[in-house]
Amino acid sequence: MRRIHATCHDERMFMVTTNDVPGYRVTQVLGEVMGLTVRSTNFGQGFTAGFRALGGGEIPEFTQLMYESRYEVMNRMWGEAVQRGANAVIAMRFDSGSLGSFSEMCAYGTAVVIEPVAGAAPAQPAAAAQAAAPAQPAAPAPPAPPAG
Repeated sequence: MRRIHATCHDERMFMVTTNDVPGYRVTQVLGEVMGLTVRSTNFGQGFTAGFRALGGGEIPEFTQLMYESRYEVMNRMWGEAVQRGANAVIAMRFDSGSLGSFSEMCAYGTAVVIEPVAGAAPAQPAAAAQAAAPAQPAAPAPPAPPAG
């Protein structure tokens, strides 16, 4: 589960790939929202990536392009959700493809209004959950070989 730092009505907003948010109930479905971008690398990135492709392995120029695209489409999707009055997007998915030498990235989901369920522990962002969790004990040492 990912909790975004955008606000709507002074509340944090959730974006989840699940169909619900633990500790919350959906009170209103506002419809599908999406963000889309089509990008290309600049000449220098494409030239460098072409040489890297000859040797195999990861191509950092294209990896960076995909990270930036993913971030952009998530922001666009959230903007659409906020405009509709949502405080969460559920069933969020990514889709990607190529159009010739261009890469296309799309994020989509269902904009909803959620509210905490009375008596339930509401979901927390990952960072807050880790801070609240007790420290994990160190891994046990491997067993000693048998004497002999």
